[in-house]
Amino acid sequence: MKALVYGGPGKKSWKDVPDPTIEAPRDAIIRVDAVTICGTDLHILGGDVPAVQPGRVLGHEAVGTVVSVGDGVTNLAVGDRVLASCISACGVCRYCREGSYGQCLGGGGWVLGHTVDGVQAEYARIPFADLSTYRLPATVSDEAAVLLADILPTSYEVGVLNGRVRPGDTVVVVGTGPIGLAAILTAKLFSPAQVVAVDRAQSRLDAAKQFGADVTVLADADPLAAVREVTGGLGADVVIEAVGTPAAFELCTTLVRPGGHVANVGVHGKPVTLHLEDLWIRNVTITTGLVDTHSTAKLLDMLVAGQLDTGHLVTHRFPLDEILAAYDVFARPAETGALKVVLSR
Repeated sequence: MKALVYGGPGKKSWKDVPDPTIEAPRDAIIRVDAVTICGTDLHILGGDVPAVQPGRVLGHEAVGTVVSVGDGVTNLAVGDRVLASCISACGVCRYCREGSYGQCLGGGGWVLGHTVDGVQAEYARIPFADLSTYRLPATVSDEAAVLLADILPTSYEVGVLNGRVRPGDTVVVVGTGPIGLAAILTAKLFSPAQVVAVDRAQSRLDAAKQFGADVTVLADADPLAAVREVTGGLGADVVIEAVGTPAAFELCTTLVRPGGHVANVGVHGKPVTLHLEDLWIRNVTITTGLVDTHSTAKLLDMLVAGQLDTGHLVTHRFPLDEILAAYDVFARPAETGALKVVLSR
């Protein structure tokens, strides 16, 4: 089969690799019907995730059809159409029992495209398949469903829930790529008074408006002045960092009010200065996190019910065998206007 293979920082290729096989009783093999590219994949290619070794098949967001299952799989059958979660869960370790699947001690967590071969391929092995896939109703398209593999639960759990967004809050989202836009979309579920979007690209701020941002600010302007203006000088109740750079994180800590929350969602590959000399006296809560995907089933229900409109997130579509072109488009959003790219058979 063909797959997108990591060759080291800055190197990737679409090449022949062996077909995946059942390696453990709880595995399933899926035919990949739709897949997307994540900002984390770009971080891997940038050398920011050294645990990913050359030769690894990338990708952790897919919709597929089950083609075989291990003897220990009880909830799936050949032919089932499923969402493959970005997080795998053994279901029995301490963290899984607490719903913290991202920290699984039994061989799960974020493994796809990280420590085991991922889903940017024609076929993929899904560990712990009963707990790491979701059967999809016919009313949900592949394109809509694949957004539930990572960006929607990540933004909702690590950004909105960790940030404790409440009705009437002022929420600032720094970085309005796909994760930031999904954070805006899911923050709106909690009826904030206003959402402020900050980004370096006007095209992404325009997209933020479509997703419900009330105020947009270019990062090169004066975000602090803009946030103070709309909060009477107080600062934001919740600031969500959705970039993964030192500058973005430090900006977030200046925008939050005393007693507020900074929820870091971005993947960081470099050290960040934590200005405790300024923050210690302000009662600021800072959270970090890897998504657990405990919310995926609920988000799928909301998608089916029409409570989540994800239609504007996908801007580019490609056949699966044009994945190198898709990477090129996705990696140059300021020029291409790309948000999410979806590749299908």
